[in-house]
Amino acid sequence: MKKKIILISGDPNSINSEIIFKSWQKINKSIKKRIYLISNYDLINDQFLKLKYKIKTKKVKNINEIYNGDELKIVNVNLFFKNAFKVDKSSASKFVNKTLDLAHKYGLKNNVSGIINCPINKNLLQNAKVGVTEYLAFKCGIKNKSEVMLIRNKKISVSPITTHIDVKNISKQIKKEIIITKIKTINKWFKKFFKKKPKIGILGLNPHNAEFRVNSEENNEIIPAIKKLKETGIKLDGPLSSDTVFINNYKNYNVIVGMYHDQVLTPFKAIFKFDAINITLGLKYLRISPDHGVAINLIGQNKANPKSLINCIDFINKFGK
Repeated sequence: MKKKIILISGDPNSINSEIIFKSWQKINKSIKKRIYLISNYDLINDQFLKLKYKIKTKKVKNINEIYNGDELKIVNVNLFFKNAFKVDKSSASKFVNKTLDLAHKYGLKNNVSGIINCPINKNLLQNAKVGVTEYLAFKCGIKNKSEVMLIRNKKISVSPITTHIDVKNISKQIKKEIIITKIKTINKWFKKFFKKKPKIGILGLNPHNAEFRVNSEENNEIIPAIKKLKETGIKLDGPLSSDTVFINNYKNYNVIVGMYHDQVLTPFKAIFKFDAINITLGLKYLRISPDHGVAINLIGQNKANPKSLINCIDFINKFGK
């Protein structure tokens, strides 16, 4: 049997059970055999019931239990929930952290291709100032900020140097050393998974690159980083102007690297919508998640799009270790 795929059910107050069900209907039997869902058995089945979804499930103790049927195998996280879609914050937080910690433990094993987490409200994490990217980086013992958030589809990837921090703090984190470290991580990852050096376009921080003023981040941090990276043989252009790059110029690159989260994710999502996956580079295992949020406004409406989760499963099936 091929290596296992770990799927985390994520935030209980979400569309996650809907996209899990819809994805399960579309993937083939050979992939189904490899998937182990980390969740609460009673909770996920209660959600399927309330959504009127008919799906066979099987409770297992751990991923070492081999079962070749069509049932969705659920590694049970033993907690009690009163309401399927209105879980209180304390219980939801405990559940999310337990499932992530268990997935991290499994991700380190040699018989696992990687982990996929369904969307999570980051306020449920033990440290509410971080997202799943930073949480798992901490669990992996990464201290040099070499972890990278990469949003990808078959046409283009984007990556922010800073991730889940307030806008007022972004400029403080734009440092030559951090830029160099993250670009090297991206370059190394592309060579490992796609056997090629990516062509990378890097954006400036300020409008029109601050006209390259002497005291700007472009002049003091970004340009020196670009020069250093080019000396190592990395294919890199920039700093590019962020207000025009997504009109058409992005098509000349494999990756567009921005200085902050919304600088690259907003135009990317405007162009590609749900056709993307979120990959964390630099961890001790492959971690992917759908590139959208928990969408509590869509719970129970049968309107959630499973495309991003299906893309996650397809990617990890193809490129997982």
